[in-house]
Amino acid sequence: FSDTGTKPPESGIFGFMINISALLGAITMYIRYLLIEKQNESSHFVRSSCNMFSLCIGLMGCTGMGIVATFQELAVPTVHDIGALVAFGSGVVYITFQSIISYKSCPQWNSYFVCHVRMAISVVSCIAFIPMIVFASRISMTKIDWTPGEK
Repeated sequence: FSDTGTKPPESGIFGFMINISALLGAITMYIRYLLIEKQNESSHFVRSSCNMFSLCIGLMGCTGMGIVATFQELAVPTVHDIGALVAFGSGVVYITFQSIISYKSCPQWNSYFVCHVRMAISVVSCIAFIPMIVFASRISMTKIDWTPGEK
């Protein structure tokens, strides 16, 4: 997806939309945090520190998205790649924590179906993260334009 944000004017639109998405993601995560805190007042199904840790990891992922949007793939590749790693890695950890919290809140606050769906997404994310790291480390982008005859 980063190739879309490499050249102007697309880069401006891409960066803006990624930052908006990161902001909306952070707001959603904060609302989820508050919801779990409120539910936890009566049920005590998860430690408050676990919920706070999950929020911090999620916000770290949103910050990684902002880094990806701000530092273009070809202009500052190392910073861009670190931002992508933080975004995707934190996202995997966040969704895994949310899946665990969902199971702990069953059956009062969640159905088992919702828990299973969240865990399936978490497992797929974990599995997909490994080849992403392997293949991203093997690719070196130096330019975007390709001409026939080039490898």
